[in-house]
Amino acid sequence: ADPAAAARAAGPLTLGGRFTVREAIRHTNKGGVYRGTDLRTGDPVVIKEARPHVEADADGRDVQAWLRAEAHALERLDGLGLAPAPLALFEHGRHLFLAEEEVPGGTLRTWVSERFRRSGADRYRADALAVVEQLVDLVAAAHAQGCVLRDLTPGNVMVRPDGSLCLIDLELTVLDESSAPPTRLGTPGFSAPERLVDAPVAPTADYYSVGATACFVLVGRVPILLDDEPAGRPVEQRLAAWLAACAPRLGLADGLVAMILGLMRDEPAARWDLTRARTALRTLTAAPPVRHTPDGRHPAAPPAPEDEQDPVAGIVDHLVATMAPGEGGRLWPVSTTAGETAPCTVQQGAAGVLAVLTRYFELTGDPRLPEVIATAGHWIARHTDTGQARPGLHFGERGTAWALYDAGRAVDDRRLTDHALALALAPQAATPSHDITHGTAGSGLAALHLWNRTGDARFMELAVAAADELAAAAEPEPTGVSWAAPAEAVSRLAGKRYLGFAHGVAGIGTFLLSTALAARRSDLLDLAVDAGEHLMANAVLIGEAAHWPAQAANEPTTPYWCHGSAGIGAFLVRLYQATGDDRFGDLAHRATRAVAEYASRAPLTQCHGLAGNGDFLLDMAAATGDDAHRALAEELARLLLTQRARRHGHLVFPNEYGDVSTSWSDGSAGILAFLLRLRHTSPRLWTVPPPVRDHHPTDPRVARTALHPVATT
Repeated sequence: ADPAAAARAAGPLTLGGRFTVREAIRHTNKGGVYRGTDLRTGDPVVIKEARPHVEADADGRDVQAWLRAEAHALERLDGLGLAPAPLALFEHGRHLFLAEEEVPGGTLRTWVSERFRRSGADRYRADALAVVEQLVDLVAAAHAQGCVLRDLTPGNVMVRPDGSLCLIDLELTVLDESSAPPTRLGTPGFSAPERLVDAPVAPTADYYSVGATACFVLVGRVPILLDDEPAGRPVEQRLAAWLAACAPRLGLADGLVAMILGLMRDEPAARWDLTRARTALRTLTAAPPVRHTPDGRHPAAPPAPEDEQDPVAGIVDHLVATMAPGEGGRLWPVSTTAGETAPCTVQQGAAGVLAVLTRYFELTGDPRLPEVIATAGHWIARHTDTGQARPGLHFGERGTAWALYDAGRAVDDRRLTDHALALALAPQAATPSHDITHGTAGSGLAALHLWNRTGDARFMELAVAAADELAAAAEPEPTGVSWAAPAEAVSRLAGKRYLGFAHGVAGIGTFLLSTALAARRSDLLDLAVDAGEHLMANAVLIGEAAHWPAQAANEPTTPYWCHGSAGIGAFLVRLYQATGDDRFGDLAHRATRAVAEYASRAPLTQCHGLAGNGDFLLDMAAATGDDAHRALAEELARLLLTQRARRHGHLVFPNEYGDVSTSWSDGSAGILAFLLRLRHTSPRLWTVPPPVRDHHPTDPRVARTALHPVATT
């Protein structure tokens, strides 16, 4: 007999003779969390489960001990509205369960992202300040009841529908700090540093967590500040530099910055207490909002100290020192937290790093680089097969061929350029994917680049064939045209109609536009315009900023290169240049406002972060001649550099998971590319500039490339 069918036939599971289970919220090795119903009252409940002998520490405390501790904390706070009401603690089949009131609403972490996305920066500011005031009062009230929380984070605070706050997940809370043993359990970034190295229990650790959570609410994130090696600058000094870079655009009053820094002091005894924080909040008003204006008047962040290491040199030194051309699996170390790609690709492989170092050499003539470039190039050549190529620019061999050809050309190495051309002309594996990263558009863009470099007609034939294939696959929409990822494509993309650059309309449109201009194909230009019309129809204006959903009709996503405003804006400004249609230029300009508003919330990297967003702003500056876009790119660079770490004379940066990576997509190479372009005016990597035209073009529409100032509102 099927046990699952038997369980369903038996009806809902009842625990403790009182609580029925409706659904699981999550399952882990230590136990589940479930939504249920209290049969006595009919009220919704949350039921937490702890299995025996799981995650036991040196003192014998396991997850059941932590669940009992949470029950005791809830009992202490019962009736005060500070935490869920405890209902029952009971055993069932040797598993321990805690039933408690289900608090309606969502977590503070969700509230921060959703409220900012829906309301825009200006409206969010006042709401966030009110929430921080509540947060300080909430923790102070818990302390007044003798509770030290030890794990206050935005995920452990609920925002009820009426806007009031409530503490949840109190398993680390202690009621008698003098006798409670320390624990290293906690949440990096929000738990006080001393808490994670067995410091005695103290409310000063909660002060730090209040400061970090307030920072998350007001600024949008808590920075990942990797340790310097050897130890150098105090963390609070680095945090102060980051906040100073964030504060002007966010309109954070000096007193708010001082409060965050005071609560998060490195030395526990020096931290502000909650009474001081409450007093500061009640005497503060938020500064007026700072707008991203088209006339270049931007908030100025403090300049870097004169003794700071040159960031470009520090990153290049790191990439040169970490190259390992033995026969290991990787030429440069990369993070694989978000998944692993092949070792020679653009996205996370050697080709992405090689392309950036090649560009650095072309711009600076650094005498160390020819040997580095040649070594890396021949390593890639040994690890790539010219018998067949995978499609796509970022995940396939066509992007690798692009990087390898440019490297060989830069150091005058015929063996590298020959291998690159053979790789670029190798039979391509069949692909159902249309996009830039994995599919036809990316392969076509690489072919177009190599046609520009070599003049070889075979590459133009490949580019045009790819464009024609995309034209045949295009599906008309009421608002323009789109492409669906077929069912046999990358599984997580199958069937979806993305709008962004990496996987959707913007990236495909960019390739079609480039091919239209190079091949003088007005039909392809018409198709690129239809793609732009579809993106215009799906833009979501929040205040003065233009956002887009990942797919039509979804909620807007974050404004990064892969799915959001930075990538879509990069296509629209190119379309504006080609057509002179101010509607595309205006929407690209509004995309820069989305980038500006999200600056403090962004990770650091190319795929979704400050480096990719900064490259978009430099695209805008080049296309329009408007220095305001460049000024904003410089602002993003200052913000990015406050999050660097020094490692034995090199500079490294955290990706969004806190890992150090050298890759193009989420590591130092992509950051270096942006900083180089900011310092030396140069084309954006992985793009194809419009061709130089003669005086008698065959198609006047395709030849039109006049620039106009971006429309402003």
